[in-house]
Amino acid sequence: MFQKKTVILRGKDWVMIWLYAIIVIFGLLCIFSVEYKSNDDFFKSLFEFKKNYSKQFLYMIICVVLATFILLTDSKFFTATPNILYILGILLMMATFVVGKNVNGSKSWIPLGFMNLQPVETCKIFTALALAKYLSRSDTDFSKSRSQLIASGICFLPVVFSILQNETGLALVYFSFLLPMYREGFPPGYLVFGASFGVLLVITLLLPTTTLIISLSVIAVLCIYFLKRKIKRNKGLLLIIIGLWMLSSFFVGVAVPFLFKHVFQKYQADRIFSMVGRDNPFVDAATVELNNADPVSKKAKTDKENYNVKQSKIAIGSGGLLGKGFLKGTQTQGDFVPEQHTDFIFTSVGENFGFVGSSILMLLYLFMLLRIVFIAERQRSTFSRVYAYSVAGILFFHIAINICMTIGLAPVIGITLPLMSYGGSSLLTFTILIFILIKLDADRQMVLR
Repeated sequence: MFQKKTVILRGKDWVMIWLYAIIVIFGLLCIFSVEYKSNDDFFKSLFEFKKNYSKQFLYMIICVVLATFILLTDSKFFTATPNILYILGILLMMATFVVGKNVNGSKSWIPLGFMNLQPVETCKIFTALALAKYLSRSDTDFSKSRSQLIASGICFLPVVFSILQNETGLALVYFSFLLPMYREGFPPGYLVFGASFGVLLVITLLLPTTTLIISLSVIAVLCIYFLKRKIKRNKGLLLIIIGLWMLSSFFVGVAVPFLFKHVFQKYQADRIFSMVGRDNPFVDAATVELNNADPVSKKAKTDKENYNVKQSKIAIGSGGLLGKGFLKGTQTQGDFVPEQHTDFIFTSVGENFGFVGSSILMLLYLFMLLRIVFIAERQRSTFSRVYAYSVAGILFFHIAINICMTIGLAPVIGITLPLMSYGGSSLLTFTILIFILIKLDADRQMVLR
């Protein structure tokens, strides 16, 4: 018995374990503050597992058991099975089209009785392991385009199924795998190229499509004019300018409208455009005519779409410097913030514990991210290093987007706050991600492939 305990504890990064435990417990307290009422029987409601906080408590117990199991597992298991697990993850995502349960317009959940499994969440684990496995192979030369393409395919194949399930927000999370790829030598030019189209997407939100295409055409003509001497010496430069103009025009005139019409949910598209003070231009003509004919109804609809964010800002702002105190938040106790126990859990932190409490939480997250980077850089194995950076990328994306959502700096796209938001799939996913990392780090003297 003593020997088993020693095996579990030996070489483990206790800083990460304590950070994990503190944030999870903090999250449970925040979920509790959202749902608990003064007339509730605490112990009865806790062990009936009908309330969200009691379910989250059950998920915590499951996670403790699962974490212990992971720490007792041989590290070689995680290097031997990534490809099988990745295929399993893809198959589970495909299974949602047959047996999936529709939740809030997204058919991405598989009912398991006591909880709903969301394969697009759990597939992040399998993708991180599969990417680490591929990049750690002795025959992988990541300086070659072929290897870069295969690695990108591993990361972005789940994106296709996620979009088909109307889980656009979670699909974007997979772009976090660019971080470990960049660390391992992915050409920065590709990232700059991708970021440029991200900037172009933002500009598309601000300007009409026709105006933007004309502007791109003018820029292309000016580039050709001022670079005409270089073009005479190198005809390929002209082809590059024309190619970039055609690609940009296609992106603005075809790809972006398709994105907002067929990929984003209408409420998501409306919220994105409302953030920049514009009506969604990619709606059908009948809707536009109806809005113009009934401006009162249009305003009411807009107010409804922005309700979550407005109430979120009110709740966070009402907390002030030190907060109103645990279970004393009027916005929280009054159920004014929809989905406060999930996507908007950060609002309960702001109202209950104020600016100080919110800052402490963000510092805990920052410390965790820095700790993961530290762990990544001390690995002898490429597999462990790539996996660690994958975990860091996933966590950073979730934290940044979720907090920006709650304070109105990003559209509401259904991104949970790691280890804080209610949900079995989310908590289990982040628990597995973190404790596999802790296990790999404990065995860092081994060169794993």
